[in-house]
Amino acid sequence: MTESTDLDPEDRKIVTLARSARARNGVPEGAAVRDETGRTYVAGTVALDSLQLSALRTAVAMAVASGAESLEAAAVVSGADVLPDEDVAAVRDLGGAGTPVFLAGADGAVKVTL
Repeated sequence: MTESTDLDPEDRKIVTLARSARARNGVPEGAAVRDETGRTYVAGTVALDSLQLSALRTAVAMAVASGAESLEAAAVVSGADVLPDEDVAAVRDLGGAGTPVFLAGADGAVKVTL
């Protein structure tokens, strides 16, 4: 486990944004990503009859739709202990293999860094 206070301030910020999205929207997951220019994109789980997206895939899609060319980091706040491969793949598609992905619990404590 990584203490949130051990994170770089910019990484701590995206964990906080993801946590806020989850709480504010009352969704199972909140996510935030930071692009190569430092812009952040925040999203929650999308659960419509015709569209199901995780918070992380939604945040990555928002970054792509806004013109981001790469990602510096991603964070997810969830009750899950692991992220689906598809979520991690979305981050890797835009950010590359070295892009850190932080998985935190509802309290904001990072459980896993990928």
